[in-house]
Amino acid sequence: MNGTRSMRSLAQALTQAWNGQGGWGQALATALLPVSWGFGLLVTIRRRLYQIGVLQQHRLPVPVIVVGNVMVGGVGKTPITMALVHYLSSQGMRVGVLSRGYGRKTRGIQAVTPTSTAVEVGDEPLLMARSCGVPVYVGSSRANAGRTLLAQHPEVQVLVCDDGLQHWQLARDLELCVFDERGVGNGHLLPAGPLREAWPRKAWRNTDEKVPVPCLVINTTDPADANEFVVQRRLGDFAVQADGTQRALSHWGNTPVQAWAGIAKPEVFFGMLRTQGLTLAHTHALPDHADFEQLRVDLSQGDVLCTEKDAVKLWTHHPQAWAVPLQITLSTTLLAAIDRHLAKAQRAKLSSPHGHKTA
Repeated sequence: MNGTRSMRSLAQALTQAWNGQGGWGQALATALLPVSWGFGLLVTIRRRLYQIGVLQQHRLPVPVIVVGNVMVGGVGKTPITMALVHYLSSQGMRVGVLSRGYGRKTRGIQAVTPTSTAVEVGDEPLLMARSCGVPVYVGSSRANAGRTLLAQHPEVQVLVCDDGLQHWQLARDLELCVFDERGVGNGHLLPAGPLREAWPRKAWRNTDEKVPVPCLVINTTDPADANEFVVQRRLGDFAVQADGTQRALSHWGNTPVQAWAGIAKPEVFFGMLRTQGLTLAHTHALPDHADFEQLRVDLSQGDVLCTEKDAVKLWTHHPQAWAVPLQITLSTTLLAAIDRHLAKAQRAKLSSPHGHKTA
């Protein structure tokens, strides 16, 4: 038990150092710098091997948009991915989604359906399949998952990859790199800092392509410079149960509730609920992608409010829990930039002898 506490204390101190908050973890972060330099060298070599063709990169016959990040931990990629899929669908495009399926207990390529379980496909892919109503496939090789998706859904015109900025095996036509309030933290690579690759990052070039892949930088808080796009995030003013029953958040205005969150930053969700005027009698903060299988929910402590991502797991045993949706607004300037780059990618794919035939 003492060993577990010590490890947690160590991890917390190092995370604070990563975020530039100082503390005694700063000495540990400094001591780890040589390891970070070695990690950076390996990342650079691996990246270069893909770009010169030693490691094989795979192209898919439709445009691929990768939504990812260079920071470890959650930065809010999946809600942005969902907002992008909803937007592209609203423009009449047939969209498919690719994901690794983090946290799933299965292997190989899996089609995600609304009746899938988080154990089979992962919580975020399941949420996207239920919310977006488009084909979603998971696989450790996103290229193979993409081929399978296109074979079974030939009508799909564009693929959106949730995460995978460093999954260089998959050629891409547009990158969206997401940051949150942490920025780049202390600016160091793992394990001395929180970066998966150096920032500013060198523009990615697909194998044998001279023109770099465009990368749009998105910030979920205030943009650091004029080249970043900001997105607006707010909770919806309602909650929904497993059977589709909806209730306005104002219903709980004078009734204490309990809030559950197994996401990267649970306190952000709790703070948003309080901003909506709710009184949280109890909060239950769990690790990101936490397993809800063994959790016991005591309804005597009040109604349960949770995130949509948690609901896809919690509803399996507690369908009476209320999921509060996170609403994302993509700016018109960001959407215009995506439209411009996507149109260019579509023209290039159509002129290719390997172009995708839609149904």
